[in-house]
Amino acid sequence: MLRARLLALLLPSALIGGALISQYGFGLHPCEMCHWQRWPHYAAMLVALAALMLGNRPGGRAMLWLAILLIATSGAIGIFHAGVEYHWWQGLTTCTSNGPMTMDDLLGQPLVRCDVAQWQIFGISLAGFNAIFSLGGAALIGWLACREGRSA
Repeated sequence: MLRARLLALLLPSALIGGALISQYGFGLHPCEMCHWQRWPHYAAMLVALAALMLGNRPGGRAMLWLAILLIATSGAIGIFHAGVEYHWWQGLTTCTSNGPMTMDDLLGQPLVRCDVAQWQIFGISLAGFNAIFSLGGAALIGWLACREGRSA
């Protein structure tokens, strides 16, 4: 199950890396729902690292499946966010700030709406790509874990 554990660590790391590059390298500021998609990936990286360190010892397999669940959770949030961007349904948020801000703070921040995709390619937004890679990756990691588990 080493390949499954490695992929469970590398996939969310790559997706978070891509999100941070798009944010800090290309100025695509995340909305509130973008942040919602990141949290399960952060947790998945920690859990997958624990799974990698535990290996075949007790808890290692459970940590791997928890990482898979967290990656899939980010993908599910990505589906919801993409649906909000494509106006298939209404979002749960107004994408406003959570903290107290002065007028100068507000004027100095970019306005980022959850229902408008900042970037698309082939009609797929970043939230859509997160959904595709997260759900596809979670399925692949689960398949590897089952396949490698049988041969162990």
